[in-house]
Amino acid sequence: MTDHNLNNSTLWQKALVNAITDPEELLTLLELDASLLSAAQSAAQLFPLKIPREFVSRIEKNNLNDPLLRQIMPLGEELLQVQGYKEDPLEEAKVNPIPGLLHKYVGRVLLTFIGTCAINCRYCFRRHFPYTENNPGRTGWERALNYISEDKSIHEVILSGGDPLVANDRTLQTFSDKLNLIPHIKRLRIHSRIPVILPERITPDFIAWLTQLKQKPVLVIHCNHPQEINALVKEAIFALSQAGITLLNQSVLLKGVNDNADTLVALSEALFEIGVQPYYLHALDKVQGTAHFDLEREIAQSLHWEMSQRLSGYLVPKLVYEQPGAPSKLSIEARDFYTG
Repeated sequence: MTDHNLNNSTLWQKALVNAITDPEELLTLLELDASLLSAAQSAAQLFPLKIPREFVSRIEKNNLNDPLLRQIMPLGEELLQVQGYKEDPLEEAKVNPIPGLLHKYVGRVLLTFIGTCAINCRYCFRRHFPYTENNPGRTGWERALNYISEDKSIHEVILSGGDPLVANDRTLQTFSDKLNLIPHIKRLRIHSRIPVILPERITPDFIAWLTQLKQKPVLVIHCNHPQEINALVKEAIFALSQAGITLLNQSVLLKGVNDNADTLVALSEALFEIGVQPYYLHALDKVQGTAHFDLEREIAQSLHWEMSQRLSGYLVPKLVYEQPGAPSKLSIEARDFYTG
């Protein structure tokens, strides 16, 4: 096991700066049809293209149907106005009492810690989120922390975004020092795609920060396809696992990416092998610009049912969806497929 990447604390920041943001460059690198360029540029104007170069190296050239490419490639379908798909399908504006804080569920709050990601996933449910209004910066965190301090029913703080691990270690440390002053917070949960997309970010300094937290740290990664897990990802996840960090995964069920049982089974097996517990399999949130990723509910149920027949129970993620105003994520049952 080599640790040269884990020892380079600036490598990930350089990779962020050098990410691909030009659709024409992406098409050229992956030898894709130039006729895709006009639609890709139009879609990227609505929601920018952003993808680290190492992740591009995992994508098969000249294959528009590559499951990793489909997650990041701007397409003309994003420009369609489809009935039933909204800019804020989860109605998060209603649970956004102060900038940077969402309070949807009892016992926990979510902080939109930072407004950017290492990669812009085309199915993102916050692709229209008003980050400018919800990125108060370090001084603005005082209001959020005061809110948390005054509500003793809150036991868990979730850092989301954007991707909170785009923030550097100093920013994370400053925040956690303040959070440590609130005695009723038991857990700090971090939702991040970065361990999969930009594994160079998982440095010894970052792991040291996680392990010294006063709260129990939980890291929820986001991986949709086993092809995303390469040697660099395994190395980063192994380091986190060896440090005793609780690791969970949530995936989104996406047409043309992971909408078959073989892929989903392989994903659960690959995750567990590197120390990550399959946690959630999300139905797509109906966000404007993402309808081409959506699957019928019956197909989702059927896929989940087949997973449950082929995997041990602890390898089967919960199939869930979100409904505005619900007290939690809601389970999608697959029992109708049992014919015994």
